[in-house]
This record gives sequence, C-alpha cells and structure tokens, in this order.
Amino acid sequence: MCYLSRYNPSMKNYKHVLALYPYFGHSTPTMGMFPPTGLEYIAASMKDHVGKVTLLDLRYEKAYQDPEILGKFIASEIDLLCISVQWGTQFKRICEYISQLPPDVCTIIGGYKATLEVEEMFERCPNIDMIVRGEGEEIIKQIVTGVPYKDILGLSYRKDGKVVHNEIHPLPDVATISFPDRSLRRHDHYWVQHGTRLSNVTFDTILTTRGCPFKCKFCTISLNPLGQKRSYTERPLESVIEELKQIKADFVLFSDDNYFTNPKRSEKLCDLIIENNIKKTFAVQARIDMAKHPRILDKAWKAGFRIFLIGVESPHDRILKNLSKGITRQQIRDAFAVLEQYDFFLHGYFIYGNIGETEEEMLYIPKFAREIKLDSITFQKLRVEKFSPLKEIVESTPGYHFYRIGGPVYSDRYGRKELRQIRNKIRGAFYNTRQIIHIVRKIGRIGFFSWRDLMVALPHLPYLMYMLTRRKRHKRRKSPARSSFDSPLTSR
Repeated sequence: MCYLSRYNPSMKNYKHVLALYPYFGHSTPTMGMFPPTGLEYIAASMKDHVGKVTLLDLRYEKAYQDPEILGKFIASEIDLLCISVQWGTQFKRICEYISQLPPDVCTIIGGYKATLEVEEMFERCPNIDMIVRGEGEEIIKQIVTGVPYKDILGLSYRKDGKVVHNEIHPLPDVATISFPDRSLRRHDHYWVQHGTRLSNVTFDTILTTRGCPFKCKFCTISLNPLGQKRSYTERPLESVIEELKQIKADFVLFSDDNYFTNPKRSEKLCDLIIENNIKKTFAVQARIDMAKHPRILDKAWKAGFRIFLIGVESPHDRILKNLSKGITRQQIRDAFAVLEQYDFFLHGYFIYGNIGETEEEMLYIPKFAREIKLDSITFQKLRVEKFSPLKEIVESTPGYHFYRIGGPVYSDRYGRKELRQIRNKIRGAFYNTRQIIHIVRKIGRIGFFSWRDLMVALPHLPYLMYMLTRRKRHKRRKSPARSSFDSPLTSR
C-alpha cells in the first residue's frame, strides 16, 4: 500500500513517476495520430511535486508492450505508476497487461473506462492500489503531495482487503489546471496505419474551454462518467496562446465542444493567433451558429482554421425537434449557404435510426449532405448513454430497445441487420468516386497534406476521414466532460 502518512513540503515523496498509455499498435480510435493529451494533463499537474515524470505511449513503444520488459524498468526505476484506461477498445487485454506489472509499486488507474469499471478493474488487477474517478488533475496532485486517502474526494482505494469509494470530487476550475508539458513526449504523432507512416504531417490537440451550454437529448457531453455536469468554462486566452507557441505540430485539433460558443472570444483568439504569427492548420468542432458571424469566419481563415466538424444530426425537422437540437432544416441550409462561400473543409455528423425514423428518411441523409455541400460525413446509430434523457424515452416507446448503456438503439422494424444495410446504402450513396476525388482535391488545396503525401495516402483517405472524425463521435457518445487521465477530445 503506497500510503504517505505525512507530507514534508521540502522533499519529493515520489522520485520517479511513470505515466503510461497502455494501448497497443494503432488500432485504437486515435490511430496514433493524436497524443494521449488527457494523461499529459495529469503528468503536468503532478510534475512539480515529484522528482521526475516519464511518459510512455505503448502505441510507439513496441519493446515495452512486453509486460516483462516494462516490469523490469518499473521495478528498477519507478515508485509511482499512473495508467490511463480510457477506451473500451482492448479493455480485457489491457487489464491482463496491467495485472502482470510489479505489485509492489504503487499503481493508480484513471480514465473514462476505469471510472465506469471501478469494481471490475480492482477485481481483474489485484496490483491496482487506487482508481481516480472523474476529472483527475486535482486528485493526482493531492495523492502525490501526501494527502491521506480518506480525505481525497473522487478516489477509490484498497483498505483492509476491501475497496473504499470516497465521495465524488467537485469539478476543478479550468483556469487553475496546467496545460500539457510537451517536452515529456518521446515521439511526434503522425498518421500511422498498420505500422506505416502515411504522411509527414504531425498532429496535436489543444483544449481551450470545457463544457457545453446546449442540451441536446442525444448527447451527454456536458456530463462526466459520474453524472457531473461541467458548465461551460473558458481558459484565459493568454494561457491558450502560450500553449500554442509551444506546439510544434503542423495540424492542431481544437478539442473544445464548440469553438464558437462565445463568438467574441473566438474572434479575439483568431486575432491573437494572427498577431503572434502562429502558423498551423487548425480544425474545430462547431454548430451551425458560426455562420452568423462572417467577420469571424474571415479571421478564422486568416488564422489557419481549415477544417470544421459540424453537428448536423438530421435533415428532418421532426427529428431535430425530438433531439432538442435547437435548429431547423432551413437554418441548416441557410448556414451552409454562408459556409460554402469559404474554402473550409466541411464535415457533417448525422444520426440515423432515430425514434420513428423510416428507412426513406434515413436514406435522405446523403442527398441532403450533397445539397448543403458537405465535403464529408459521418453517420452513427442513435445511442443511449447512462445519464441521457433518451434512456427513458426509448424505454417508454413501444417497439424500441437497447441492449446496454452506451449501445445503439434498435427497433422491432430496424434491428442490427436492417440498420447495417441502411448504413451501407448511406455510405455508398455519398462516398462515390466523384466525392472521393473532390475530397482529395480539397484536402490538397487547403494544405492539409502536401500533394506528395496525398499520392502516398490516397488509398487510405476514406479510412482517415472515418477515423479522424470517429474520435469526435466516440467522445460524443462517451459523455466526456473530462474523466480522469482522459484524452480531452470532445465534440459538439
């Protein structure tokens, strides 16, 4: 048990901490394109209170994918092990891997999946000492500075053969959270598929706000895995610019749920990016409301914003109303009539399989997407999250059901087979040869990839668009108001 009974401010209680991202290869939702930014937030929060922090991303550390090799390193060097278990992907394999690491080294787990599966992880991995639930920056700081476990909110830990769950920790003020220290990285992040780098473009993310003020029924993005609602909060712009100056990557994704929530702030940030001569290609997540501000769109283009990831959800007013999206089909058309005047790459998100939605209505998605001039689309089945108001609606609607929390909604009319067939029809109707050629030309024109990169990556571009945007949808489904050790990529 790694318990510190007293804390001496003049000394470092932990001499060497290992922050571990335990995913294997590039089959995870990020493909290795993006760093484990959430884990980096944890590392930044504790680095001034420990002797040394080493960050290991197993996607890039093949030797350490052998638990015996990593175990030897841990046994010889490490006195605190922090592991991010964020995704359901590879969960059983990761638990098996963790259980083989040295049991005598203090081991802390965090992340969205860990927060959801606290009891199971303690059972699967006897060597786990603690699990951090919820946003972990303040919690990890308290752990490494010697605060008694019983006094740390949001902490689950072993005591006398049992697991103790403390009360939930309040959400921290984003202005007090240190942004990631990129000097801890051992690798740059590229588009890698099956072990092969397909481009020389480097990728990174930045988070300038947390939370979302909107209340769409399908989305629990403003809630963390514990049901806490994160109100919309902003980081000081000075801090954002300071972080942007430290980012060396070519392509930066703004992980904010909606970059344009506060238009005046968005405009000021564009001004500061231009004034500080920060040269990057930026992607942002947004609602169609941004089309109301052409002056900001002009500045966004000058600042380097090129890719907009936009939640459309449905081309039908009835469904938009049922989802509490707060927009109409005509408003969507009007917004894209403005946006198409720019050369932004426009990616739209849709939901199919909604309650009461017919096959004909679902198959209108690709046609509508072409009508509003979307460059690419992602479409996902309607899903029910733990704290979503959709849960009660689905349960009370005859003929509709779901098999698990976080899973898709089915109906007696549209089951797995039928929705899979509809999905394939939507994909085939939109992603024809002409559309792929259009995507390639536009990506090359806006400078996302060089033409040389495009020739190498051409066969993989459809997969790139799917995976790049799947991460947003994955996070949207997973209610990520930033769980501990989480990767803070979200959506709106």
